[in-house]
Amino acid sequence: MFAGKTEEFIRSIRRYTYAQFNVLVFKPEIDNRYSDEKIVSHAGASVDAITINSSKEIDDKVRSIKEKVDVVAIDEVQFIDEGIVKVACDMADRGIIVVVNGLDTDFKADPFKNVDKFLVQAEYVKKLSAICRVCGGNANRTQRIVNGNPARKDEPIILVSGNDHYEARCRHCYIKPK
Repeated sequence: MFAGKTEEFIRSIRRYTYAQFNVLVFKPEIDNRYSDEKIVSHAGASVDAITINSSKEIDDKVRSIKEKVDVVAIDEVQFIDEGIVKVACDMADRGIIVVVNGLDTDFKADPFKNVDKFLVQAEYVKKLSAICRVCGGNANRTQRIVNGNPARKDEPIILVSGNDHYEARCRHCYIKPK
C-alpha cells in the first residue's frame, strides 16, 4: 500500500486507451473506498470501471461484448475468488492483454490469494515499494493499525481501507501480528 500501485495501474490503462485499444476495466464490488463505479487512487486519479462480484462475471462480460476486446484490466485481484487466475489465463490464451493489479501480501506478510499464482503466470511483473512510515526506508510490508497498535493475527484478512488503518513498513520496522 501507498507505493503508487493504483496510479501505475491507471497510467497503464490510459496508455492502452490512448493507443485506441478497446479496454475493459473491472474492480471488485468490495472496494468502494472512493467510488462505486471508478477505480480511484489515494492521490485522486481515476478511471471508470465495471464493478463485479466474481471472476465469472468478468468472463461473461468479456464474452458478451460484440466488438473485439483488446485489453482487460482487473484491479485489487486479491479480493476476487480463486477462479480469476484461470479466467485471466484463458483470456490471455485467446490473445487478450490482461493487466492485473493487487497486493502481494496481507497484513500478516503472508501471500494474498491469487497474487502468488499470478506471479508465476505473468509475462511481466512490476513490484512497487512504498516509503516506511517509521524509518523512511523501502517498505514492502503493510502494517494494519488498530487503536494505534499493530493488529493481532486473529483480525480478518480483508479490511478495505486506507491510511486510517494501514501503514507502509520496511522489513525491520514491521511488527508481525501475534
